[in-house]
Order: sequence, then structure tokens, then C-alpha cells
Amino acid sequence: MSVVDKQKIVSSVPQKGFFGHPKGLFTLFFTEFWERFSYYGMRAILVFYMYYEVSKGGLGIDEQTALSIMSIYGALVYMSGIIGGWLADRIFGTSQAVFYGGILIMLGHIALALPGSLTMFFVSMVFIVIGTGLLKPNVSSMVGDMYSEKDDRRDAGFSIFYMGINLGGFISPLLTGAVMGYSFHLGFGFAAIGMFFGLLVFLFTKKKSLGLAGTYIANPLSPDEKKKVYLVIAGAAVLIGIILAVTIPTGLLTIELFIAIVGILGFIIPTIYFFIMYRSPKTTEVERSRVLAYIPLFLASVMFWSIQEQGATILANFADKRTQLDVAGIHLSPAWFQSLNPLFIILLAPVFAWLWVKLGKRQPSIPQKFSLGLLFAGLSFLIILLPAYLGGTNSLVHPIWLVLSYLVVVIGELCLSPVGLSATTKLAPAAFSAQTMSLWFLSNAAAQGLNAQIVKFYRPETEMLYFGIIGVSAILLGIILFLVTPLIQRQMKGVR
Repeated sequence: MSVVDKQKIVSSVPQKGFFGHPKGLFTLFFTEFWERFSYYGMRAILVFYMYYEVSKGGLGIDEQTALSIMSIYGALVYMSGIIGGWLADRIFGTSQAVFYGGILIMLGHIALALPGSLTMFFVSMVFIVIGTGLLKPNVSSMVGDMYSEKDDRRDAGFSIFYMGINLGGFISPLLTGAVMGYSFHLGFGFAAIGMFFGLLVFLFTKKKSLGLAGTYIANPLSPDEKKKVYLVIAGAAVLIGIILAVTIPTGLLTIELFIAIVGILGFIIPTIYFFIMYRSPKTTEVERSRVLAYIPLFLASVMFWSIQEQGATILANFADKRTQLDVAGIHLSPAWFQSLNPLFIILLAPVFAWLWVKLGKRQPSIPQKFSLGLLFAGLSFLIILLPAYLGGTNSLVHPIWLVLSYLVVVIGELCLSPVGLSATTKLAPAAFSAQTMSLWFLSNAAAQGLNAQIVKFYRPETEMLYFGIIGVSAILLGIILFLVTPLIQRQMKGVR
């Protein structure tokens, strides 16, 4: 998109109207608030729905398999963002991508809300994965469309938008967790209603508040190219349908094999990305050096997200099976602990933003911040190891241990996640700026693909060993990253 086009989009958006920001920020803030409300509300109770017995309203899936499916679910959501971004850039623009994605997400939650079979569960999974891939990367892109490149409000605008994400993620588990004891399907129904509200906000306010933002197609396909793409998509859908129709009934494609395939793809896809960027004639020598510097940061990110994302699997299971849920006359839902991560981010993000500004040039470098992120992630697992060490694996533990674990990993997240986004924009080759951002999100997909394999080793009898090995590994990797920071810094060629 040319500079003229960008300025035309910015000029079409009312620049005052939401806390001194463009009016469209209201639309996107609440669209994303309700989308995250629906997603995190669903995710907070999904793993329990999978492994609870049928008599308790669940699907009765084996516990280890349920934990693996939960991880693969997350991996597929992040992988699908690549496809969603491409479709928006080449075919229908970000605004339509957000709308179509919201509809698919709502349909996925409705499928979960209707009492059904394992088949309905997997149907909902497909809808939500594709829908989130369409909506999530593109709604963020629309936020950027509303600001000119030199607008000093841009970073603050994204901070406000990020607050919407975490507010939705904080509130929804409290609601769905409160009703899961009565009916999982009621909780999923609330998630569907949340996405419905998000669609209403988007539809009824976008015309007056977003202007041309999201309506431009950045790199449109020609009519002939579109026809070819549609044929490829239709052919792929038919082929996948035939393969599934043959392999599932015959037992050739099992859940375990599917989990393994997605886990492998989680590492193969980013490897291909790195290879293409490094070998491309469009990448300069300085950019090649920065690509090499990005590799250890990517691997550190995989290690970090592997621990952080287990908050929705292993720690959710820990809350359900190992935590004392009756405290001071109050019965806690195990799903409520899923609200801790967004709550701590809301409380601590302004503190970290102030800290980095205050330190100025004395603040840690990018690799050093990554090493701090790994250190805190590892410590969060060592904290949750302590109750088993002190009281054994047979007694219930006080919920404060989970609270502390979530708090410490959020400190690590604030050292690594925002810094990683910034580093990605700085280290990306000019010809691959959008793809490199996709690569950053693929570190989460790779992490959850890895988790799908390692969560199988978690059992009460292996609890201390499980948390100990992963926690110590993260700390050691953080120390190694800290020690090689000077080498990475040289490869970054002036980026700090």
C-alpha cells in the first residue's frame, strides 16, 4: 500500500472520540474485548469438559489425551493466523476477515453449547481455529491503519487495545467457571453470546468510526489469480474430506497421530520461514546477520511459551485435582484461576512500561530481557513444585501456590512478550516484515506443539520431576542466553 493510500485511510477515520484516540479504537477495542471474552471463557472450561466423565457432563476423554488436544488446539489457532493474514492481504481485506472470523467463532461456540458428541466437539474446533485465524491478526492490523506512522498516540493506542484483550480474558473465566458445575454447555453458550455482542459492535459502529480502515486490500490478486486460489481451496477441502473419510473409520488417522503431525509442523514451518528469509536475494547482508540473531530469541520464546501456555493445561488440571478449592467458606471453581494471568498483566503492564522508560539506556538489552523472561518462567514451575516437596502429592495444596506461580510467569511474560514483538519489527528483513511477525506467533504454535507431547508425562507420581526438569531447563537456557548476549548483540547490527 502506498504512502498516499495510507494517509487517505488515516484521514477517513475520525481522529478524536475514544480517550483522545481515533473513534475507531472504540469499535476495535470492544470487538476484541468480546472475541477474547468468548475465546478465554471457552478455553477456561474446555479441558475440564474433555476429561470429565459423561455422568458429570463431560466427554470422558482420557486425561493425558485431553491435555494434548488442548495444546494442539492452541498451536492450530496460532498457525491459522498465517492463512488469515494472507487471505486479508490478497483477497478480501482485514475488515471482512474480522467479520467472517467472528461468525465462524460464534458458530464454533454454538456447536459446543449444543449437547452433542465428540464429533460436534471437533466440528467446533475447526470453526474456532479458522475463525480466530481470520479475526485475531487482522483486528490488530486495523488498529495500526487508524494512525499515521508519525502519530505519537500509536503505542498508547495499542496499549489501550491490549487492555481490552486482557479485560475480556479476565472476566470470562469467572463467568464460565461459575456455571460449569451446572452445565458446560451453558458456559459455552455464554462464549457464543460474547462473540455475538462483538459482531454487533463491529457491524453497527464500523461505518461511522473506522472510515476506510480495513477496506483496502494490501496486495490484491487479479481475477484470474483469485479463480485459481478458489479452485485450490476447494480442491484442498475435497481432498482433506476424502482423506478424513477414509483414514478415520479405518483407524489410520488417530488422535495421537494427528497430535504428532501438528507438533512436527509447529517446528517445520518456522524452520522453512528462517531458511527462505536467510537465502532470499532480497535479504541484505546486515539483515541476514539479524535473522541469525533472531534464531536464539525464537528458541527462547518457544521455551517460555511452553511453560506459560501450560497454565491452561497442566496448571488447570492442578487446580482441579490438587488444589484446595474450599477456602474461607467460598468454593472456588478451578476455571477461575485462568483469570489470574490477564489480571496480573492489567496490574503490572503499566509498571513495566514505566520501568523501561525510567531506566532509559540503562535498561537490559533485548536478549537480556528474554533471559529474564526464561528465568521467571522457570521459577514459576519451581514454585508449583514446592507444595508436593513439602507436603507430598496426596494432599490438597493451598491455592496461594497457584496464584504465586501465575504471578511469577506473568512477570516473565512482561519481560519477553512485548519486547519480542518490538524486536521482531526491528530485526525483520524489509522484504519479509509481515512474515516475520507471523514467525513470532509461530513460536507459540511450536511451544504448544511441544507441549502436546510432554504433557503426557504429567501424573501425580511424576509431578515433582515434571515441574523440576522443565523449570530448571528454562532457567539454564536463560543463563546460557544471558552469557551469549554479547555475541547475539553483535549479530543484531546496531539494534538494541
